[in-house]
Amino acid sequence: MPTNKQQRLAAQRRLQRQLEKRAEMARKRRRNLLVVVTVVAVVLVAGAVALVAGLNGGDDDAQAAASSSSAAATEDTEATAAPAVTNADGTVTCTYAPDTSGNPSLTDVGTPPDPASTPASGTVGLLMSTDQGDIPLTLDRAGAPCAAASFAYLASVQFFDGSICHREVNQPTFGVLQCGDPTGSGSGGPSYTFAEEVTPETTYPRGTIAMANSGQPGSTGSQFFLCFVDTQLPPDYTAVGTVDEAGLAVLDTIAAAGNDGSFEPSPGGGAPNLPVTITSMTVVA
Repeated sequence: MPTNKQQRLAAQRRLQRQLEKRAEMARKRRRNLLVVVTVVAVVLVAGAVALVAGLNGGDDDAQAAASSSSAAATEDTEATAAPAVTNADGTVTCTYAPDTSGNPSLTDVGTPPDPASTPASGTVGLLMSTDQGDIPLTLDRAGAPCAAASFAYLASVQFFDGSICHREVNQPTFGVLQCGDPTGSGSGGPSYTFAEEVTPETTYPRGTIAMANSGQPGSTGSQFFLCFVDTQLPPDYTAVGTVDEAGLAVLDTIAAAGNDGSFEPSPGGGAPNLPVTITSMTVVA
């Protein structure tokens, strides 16, 4: 029969094994929890990146190929698409740099005239006529002089006429109609790019007109999106103007019809179920 001392030692060994087993189980639980948290974080970040990346106009294979084969050219473009510089007379100097990405979907219509003396005050009115109704736009020269000048210039040379709005996203915090690509593919634009005009305070409430970009600095072109809900995005896209109430009513009708989901799950949304063609974009004031 074991002595009292032997019984105590055996009990201590059993207790030690139980404590070690509990510690190992706790370590496994912490490790599994960390894996789950990491996976969820990656999924959330990837989803956000996909939603935002969908605004860049690079949703097809041609754009992906152009982007992947032109790293050096992209770096050079970013170096020359410099931010606007304010002149002594209150105008700004805009840099419209050649797009050297090799993208075959670009349309060469020249560049906005007199970029060294771009107006930086007042507004420009545009009438975006579509087969679903007229959408009046007001461009803000003070907040985004280079984007406003480019937008108005492209309208003046009929760059947008006959193009479709190729993408619609209808989510509670991300509701936009994306247009501005003459090819209708999501990869087109002019043969130049320019710098984003943003601040940390840039937001995208309902009625905002904002410029899409590729996600790289200095990659703004012609594609734009019209926000029909308060849209939550990082301040990376130039807010160039606003849509009036009459235009928002047209957008609400388009949004109510939804989209075909052709861009799901990434970057999200799809072609609008109510097709939208820009019949003309004209400068009215």
